[in-house]
Amino acid sequence: MTPCPPQPTQLPYRLPEVEEISAGGVIIDVDNGVARIAVIARRNRAGRVEWCLPKGHVEKEETLEQTAVREVAEETGIVGRVLASLGTIDYWFSASGTRVHKIVHHFLLEATAGELSIEGDPDAEAIDVAWFPLGEVESHLTFPNERRIAHDAWERLAGAT
Repeated sequence: MTPCPPQPTQLPYRLPEVEEISAGGVIIDVDNGVARIAVIARRNRAGRVEWCLPKGHVEKEETLEQTAVREVAEETGIVGRVLASLGTIDYWFSASGTRVHKIVHHFLLEATAGELSIEGDPDAEAIDVAWFPLGEVESHLTFPNERRIAHDAWERLAGAT
């Protein structure tokens, strides 16, 4: 019996990869002694509603802080100023035949002006916006990594960090 010649190893096809950088954050307002944050709702690719922190792509020559302020204002209607960095989240997803490595820088912002509104969202991704008490927001946010960011904001404001 003649042994079979070795077959060339074929590597599995991998989608091309890109990296996307975004910024956004937790915008805080105090109403009747209760700290609250603005959170947006959007539909995911499957059509389910997700409540999440406002965020978006860094535009040409913007700093991460400038992006966070702009994106929060566009998606929530609330203008703020950056108080502190809350950290970074990164994750992978596939879209249009590409694997995307998304890196999102989150900041703690203090509300300085504005009214809740999704009318300024140029991409019309936000379908709703609401204030949630900071101590309860974790139960409303869809993603565990964003719940961690909200928790970090709570600790920062409480003086724990």
